[in-house]
Amino acid sequence: MNDIDPRPQDALRAELTELLPPPPVPEFGPERERELRRALLASARPARPAVWWTRRAVRFAVPALVCGVAAGAVLVAAPPEPREQRPVVRAEGASAVLSRAALAAAAAPAPDARPEQFVYVESLVARAGRPAGGGPTVVEPVHRRQVWLSADGSRAGLLREEGAADQELAPRLPVYELDHRGAEPRRTVPEPEEPSVTAPTHAFVAGLPTEPEALLRLVREQTRTGGGDADQRAFTAVGTLLAETWAPPRVTAALFEAAARIPGVVVVPSARDAAGREGVAVARTAGGERTQWVFDRATSAFLGERTVLVAASDAGPAGTVLSETAVLRKAAVGRAGQLPG
Repeated sequence: MNDIDPRPQDALRAELTELLPPPPVPEFGPERERELRRALLASARPARPAVWWTRRAVRFAVPALVCGVAAGAVLVAAPPEPREQRPVVRAEGASAVLSRAALAAAAAPAPDARPEQFVYVESLVARAGRPAGGGPTVVEPVHRRQVWLSADGSRAGLLREEGAADQELAPRLPVYELDHRGAEPRRTVPEPEEPSVTAPTHAFVAGLPTEPEALLRLVREQTRTGGGDADQRAFTAVGTLLAETWAPPRVTAALFEAAARIPGVVVVPSARDAAGREGVAVARTAGGERTQWVFDRATSAFLGERTVLVAASDAGPAGTVLSETAVLRKAAVGRAGQLPG
């Protein structure tokens, strides 16, 4: 008669499992991932500092998130964000998302605009505002936005948005001053402000530190004043650089790594940009609003931004989308109004 082990089958199976080697895990370990990141950052092409544009033109090209809406404009109320998109996970997850975005950015092609060309940015946008006659906040429908910025800042650019007349973006915007009440306005053209992280030129962006800690120190130094807490000011400034400039790969990678070091940055497992593209987002909350950067889930490419109310306010109920964008295309063209080939 064969001997039969009296122990239960589950106990035998567990004992045999412990004797077997663990199955291989197909993911990179932390050291290997750091090695790959360093290799990609080291091999990225150097920046071309000759291309730049003025921040004043960008200010005209990117209106404020909350602005007055002209009477008679056709707007629709933004619906609350679906409840399943609201959960946020641990802050440690944000570092992983931003590290993958940095790896993807470091491997991307460098900007190729020559000084005499224009930088073309195409996107979808929707912004919140209030009707001139009062009432609750509404959001304009998602619409296409195209902007042409002089690469060296010497010529007038162009802003084109659906439903509005074309707007010239002058390199230096005139200012009208009054010497006293009743006087004729006096037209002056001030000198451009010094470039900074809140008023960048392309040359300034190209020369930003590529070491994340040094870059974050610079961002904090140049955002010492303004509303909100210091961490939110830094997060907003980095987001502006990502959305409004065409930075070299190593600088973009460093911006993502710097953002990962800002306290309070968390992950939103599912979010959509203005084009409806679903991805994973990193976000930070301040003043009852959560600002999200949406990334492609497969490629880690930056897709766009959105700002959402996290608590009810006079702007609307929790979950109301205050603004959203989707970056569709960046390219270099020969003249304002010309479309990329």
